[in-house]
Amino acid sequence: MEKDLYQHPDYYLVDELLTDEHKLIRDSVRKYVKKEISPIIEEYAQKAEFPKQIIKGLGDLGCFGPFIPEEYGGMGLDYISYGIMMQELERGDSGVRSTASVQGSLVMYPIFKFGTEAQKQKYLPKLAKGELMGCFGLTEPDFGSNPSGMLSHYKDAGDHVILNGSKMWISNAPFADIAVVWAKDEQDEIRGLVVERGMKGFSTPETHGKWSLRASATGELVFDNVKVPKENIFPEVKGLKGPLTCLSSARYGIAWGALGCAMDCYDTALRYSMQRIQFDRPIAGFQLTQKKLAEMITEITKSQLLNWRLGVLRNENRATPAQISMAKRNSCDIALKVAREARQILGGMGITGEYSIMRHSMNMESVVTYEGTHDIHLLITGMDVTGINAFK
Repeated sequence: MEKDLYQHPDYYLVDELLTDEHKLIRDSVRKYVKKEISPIIEEYAQKAEFPKQIIKGLGDLGCFGPFIPEEYGGMGLDYISYGIMMQELERGDSGVRSTASVQGSLVMYPIFKFGTEAQKQKYLPKLAKGELMGCFGLTEPDFGSNPSGMLSHYKDAGDHVILNGSKMWISNAPFADIAVVWAKDEQDEIRGLVVERGMKGFSTPETHGKWSLRASATGELVFDNVKVPKENIFPEVKGLKGPLTCLSSARYGIAWGALGCAMDCYDTALRYSMQRIQFDRPIAGFQLTQKKLAEMITEITKSQLLNWRLGVLRNENRATPAQISMAKRNSCDIALKVAREARQILGGMGITGEYSIMRHSMNMESVVTYEGTHDIHLLITGMDVTGINAFK
């Protein structure tokens, strides 16, 4: 890949809305991405392998659960800081952000929010450092957008339960040390529990043949009469409220992360268009190229303002799941469109690994689908504004 020359676009001076701490955090993560991610990520995407050597660095930077209180190993940062971190990581690669998102929002957050004090003490500090890695088991082969139909279940067996079922499309599964799993109890209520690698009957086969998120490890979770101690069950939370609360946190991170993809594609296309000479002038001077660039920066600017406002609301504990859905869908939508237009500006060079655009474009095909598809998020907004449920 070419040297990473990334500079973020800021057409409406949104930086003025950020604190000095926010900018310092962004600079630290950006420096890390330029030094440790950009030089290797294309090779790992080509190999379809996750670069596990970056885990310690991500932990040291505080990218795992930065909003978790310091007493449990987190940094106690606000949600705008979390968003900025995810934006910078996904600017590098969606697979890297996915790993951090899952660890923070889908593993650490549910343990912090729903776990016992013993569970928090046991898992959170090690997860924050990257000494333990986690994954989140909700989606099943036959139940994606409709998780309430899940078949995974457990039965009481004295001091433990016996868990059976399977989960699919699970980021981090192949190397995760623990899995936060959602399954039905004998009363048919959805409950959360922590399953540890090494428990007999628990396996994590890897998913191969992906054209998207190639530098991310994806797999299944298979539970064949797994004995899980009762102290690993979240004591209070029941129903879909548990997993959906986690998904709100993760979707919030995706809203910022996907925008990072769009910003990287725009920055790459702008720089290339100023240097690429055709018909004796830079292609940036042609009307159709300027149209593409002008539309890209307009959509990026709108998303920056939407995400910033959502971050303020989340910091005040006022952001609704429907507002988060809107931002997730919007960022993914514009990132796909910006990537496609940026690829056009680069012509044939746009499909090569010398530039990040095609990799971003392929990655976004996963990000637009996972944790709520484009259409599902549209219907969440539709239900919110009309009060009518279109899912039933």
